[in-house]
Amino acid sequence: MGFVELFSIASIPVIKVLLVTAIGLFLAVDQISILGEDARKKVNHLVFYVFNPSLVGSSLAKTITLESFLLVWFMPINILVTFILGSALGWIVIKITRPPKHIEGLIVGCCSAGNLGNLLVIIIPATCKEKGSPFGDPDLCYQYGMAYATLSMAIGAVFLWSYVYNIIRISSSRLQKEGLIKVNTSGEISQSEALNPAKDTLDDAYTILLPNPESQEKLKISMSKRIKSKLGKIVSSVNWKSMFAPSTIGAICGFMIGLIPQLRNLLIGSDAPLRVVEDSVSMLGDAAIPTVTLIMGANLLRGLRGASTPLWSIVGIVVVRYILLPLLGVVVVKGAIHLGLVKSDPLFQFVLLLQYSLPPAMNIGTMAQLFGSGESECSVIMLWTYALASVAVTLWSTFFMWLVA
Repeated sequence: MGFVELFSIASIPVIKVLLVTAIGLFLAVDQISILGEDARKKVNHLVFYVFNPSLVGSSLAKTITLESFLLVWFMPINILVTFILGSALGWIVIKITRPPKHIEGLIVGCCSAGNLGNLLVIIIPATCKEKGSPFGDPDLCYQYGMAYATLSMAIGAVFLWSYVYNIIRISSSRLQKEGLIKVNTSGEISQSEALNPAKDTLDDAYTILLPNPESQEKLKISMSKRIKSKLGKIVSSVNWKSMFAPSTIGAICGFMIGLIPQLRNLLIGSDAPLRVVEDSVSMLGDAAIPTVTLIMGANLLRGLRGASTPLWSIVGIVVVRYILLPLLGVVVVKGAIHLGLVKSDPLFQFVLLLQYSLPPAMNIGTMAQLFGSGESECSVIMLWTYALASVAVTLWSTFFMWLVA
């Protein structure tokens, strides 16, 4: 299959995303205001608590069995590698660009966490349905593609809310603790020191892992007690409630139904006694993709209104997410295939590769808003990375299709 044909197949799903995203952006402008700020919050809650869990649970329940689960075990490792490599590259971006202190955690988060859920759920099914797709029968491709995409969504949510959440939280809390944002004598907030960073986000995020002796007595404490104390701090600092988000719970339910034959026979299949329950959940899940895409477009409006985000920091994030990470992803996935860790399924390999070339996760904006650290800058970063995603994701998808086919 030639490059032009592969490029055409890869571009259609991205164009679909852009069109629906543009509609969401249009509905959010002040003159229309159908997806205004209040409406976005309510629809986001609906997606978060109802649509996404239904989509994840129903897709995994239909496709995951004990045999198929043993074949996709490498995906959690692959996603963890994307976070580790992205964090390391984000630290390098901070070293080179020297951004304001208050957005360092945001930069690391944007470099490490890609949109492993929503975009894959949109792109993979659309790719399967395209005529001439290299992944075989459209129905089987759709069925297994949705399972891979929703599994990616569930695993990505766990890493996002356990890893990136705490990087941004610890970074913002230490910013306040170190007095980098101070109140001057007139009662106004001064950010002069925040504009001249002296340390880096990873230093902030991982200070909790390092010993902090204040006296000679602390040095006499046994190593085991010190390790236990630090591990206790880490465990207590993790937002366990966010880790077990509705999508994660939906994934657990989907796995249980798929892996336990009695539950599967009860709910899945045309002869299942409770098939109406599964059909109802699937119907709710079908609403997730268009709704999420509309909200994604509406959330980009704030970025259009501008904010003072350092240009070179944005360039650094773009280079990491669309050049360096995809290249490293090819090395990791091809190495895993060579070692026999990944099954010879072109669609599965395509999903693993695509996980390295996605724009930053939209939930990073929610975290920035939650901690009041870099919210407006995050909107600008999202605007540029998602605008460039139309070109980058299309080109990488074309290359990945050629590579696995």
